[in-house]
Order: sequence, then structure tokens, then C-alpha cells
Amino acid sequence: QVQLVESGGGLVQPGGSLRLSCTVSGSIFAVHAMYWYRQAPGKQRELVAGINSDATTHYADSVKGRFTISTNANNTVYLQMNSLKFEDTAVYYCNIHLSIYNPPIPDEYWGQGTQVTVSS
Repeated sequence: QVQLVESGGGLVQPGGSLRLSCTVSGSIFAVHAMYWYRQAPGKQRELVAGINSDATTHYADSVKGRFTISTNANNTVYLQMNSLKFEDTAVYYCNIHLSIYNPPIPDEYWGQGTQVTVSS
């Protein structure tokens, strides 16, 4: 059974920093891509950043130059968020595309979400 556990959210002042993490555990054959999404009150969930298995990354225009996505060998994905703005306030979700079996059949899993609040 695959589990995703997120951590790292909280309250921060504008200009501050936070680092989110999402750890994937369970019987996994391969991780294909890892993403961070966010959803602000009254808005649709949006893609913030993604990293593929070849380590290529991509970012929403609104966070380029401020956020950095990275992974480690233990299937943890991080989102380093710097220079936070009021408009970054949202619930942040990790989204992992992985295969349990070989041959790989990708499926996607979601974390439980972690609240990030940027406020003075």
C-alpha cells in the first residue's frame, strides 16, 4: 500500500521561507514524476512545480525564481519556498506518479495537503 505524508506547512510573514516535504512509502517499483499543487480558497487547484524521473523541473510562472522543487533517493520530494507572498497562501498537495508493479503501469497518488499561510 502506498502512503504519502506531507509536512512543513505553517504561518510565515511575507518575504519569509518554508520548506515542504512529501515522503512516499510502500511497495513501489518506480516513481515517474513528482508534483506540487496548491489550492487557495475559492480557486481551482493549480500546478506549482514538477520534477521528472530524469530530474528535469518545471514551474508555474508565478513561482519561478522563488520556489525550488527537489527530491532525494528516499522518494521524498521537497518544495523550498522563498520570498513568500500573500498570494502564495493555499493548501499545498504533493502528487506522485508511480508504478507499483513491473511492467510499470503509472498511477497517481495525492498527499493529504498542508496549509501555507503568508500573513503579516
